[in-house]
Amino acid sequence: MDEAPQGLPPGLGFLKALVTILTMVLIAGLITVIWLLVTRVPQIAGTPSVPPAIRLPEGVVPQAVTLGRNWTAIVTDDSRIMIFDKAGALAQTVEVTLP
Repeated sequence: MDEAPQGLPPGLGFLKALVTILTMVLIAGLITVIWLLVTRVPQIAGTPSVPPAIRLPEGVVPQAVTLGRNWTAIVTDDSRIMIFDKAGALAQTVEVTLP
């Protein structure tokens, strides 16, 4: 009868330890990425923050805020783009119409 092999070949034990460590690091990294997505994304997806110098008209809800060098553009929920100057005064309003 054939004899059963005793133990692992010389280099295989080290390789097995490396694979085990790599698996643990991969699982820890995956848990970290999922944790960051769960904790950070709800904060990002909220209403954008408007600079304090800008006072929006009553009832206007911002959907996006874009900051330029000397201007700030605010996209509103009623399909308008409001452009404010550096001091916070309304400089231009663009009505967005889609077909």
